[in-house]
Amino acid sequence: MNPYPAHPSGFGLIIIGDEILSGKRADKHLPKVIELLAARGLSLAWSQCVGDDPERITRVLRDAFAGGDAVFSCGGIGATPDDHTRQCAAAALEMPLALHPVARGLIVQRMQEVAAEQGQVFDPDRADNVHRLNMGVFPVGCDIIPNPYNRIPGFSCGGPGGGRVHFLPGFPVMAWPMIEWVLDSEYRHLHQQSGRQERSVIVFGAMEATLTPLMEQIEREHAVKVFSLPSVDHPEYGRHIELGVKGPAEEVEAGYAALLTGLRAHQATLGPEMVRS
Repeated sequence: MNPYPAHPSGFGLIIIGDEILSGKRADKHLPKVIELLAARGLSLAWSQCVGDDPERITRVLRDAFAGGDAVFSCGGIGATPDDHTRQCAAAALEMPLALHPVARGLIVQRMQEVAAEQGQVFDPDRADNVHRLNMGVFPVGCDIIPNPYNRIPGFSCGGPGGGRVHFLPGFPVMAWPMIEWVLDSEYRHLHQQSGRQERSVIVFGAMEATLTPLMEQIEREHAVKVFSLPSVDHPEYGRHIELGVKGPAEEVEAGYAALLTGLRAHQATLGPEMVRS
């Protein structure tokens, strides 16, 4: 059972794989995780990509376990020589690895199904079937994440610093529904029914340094975050700043109104306004 409370200070994402860093594959997890969190009124605090280097993966996981965040780790939990994540998780936690009994049952069930589909008799002692059980070898004490695609589970571990890492396959077709399951089972109490909102306006001919005091004032007086996205070569607006506020929908309205009032006091030239939920 999970001994750590499900009250993370934020959500993080670790993407593991040389193929991402080499450019052989484009990462799809970051935008999808942002989308899945936003649909529940949540947001991503940070993301990190790391290659298939065991020492580096272990360092990254050790930091994740030591923090207070809920972290999704995608990739490297298979049983091929370039899959190191399960072993690195155990090393980061200083825990032994063992075949999880629930994972074993799920993997055996999957192998039986595949054998039946192929018209074969399932042989649990065949070398390749024995090897597949390694996909259920996890750090002792972890919890199982069900995989609706092919039954091969992921796993979750809590660290002594309060961080909890959820380990998932690198394949989006498997990882994304597993992430949804985690969000809707472990963190449902954090879902914000009112949702979050972002409102912004295009500001022409202004300097960020000039507007910084206004941004700081908005954050002091309202429960929102202010963001500033300058652009020098936008195809439609040219040189401009997209300035806005984001946060709980009920707070954004007042914060954004104060931002517009401040911009007009600066005699800023304003362009189109945008709302994102």
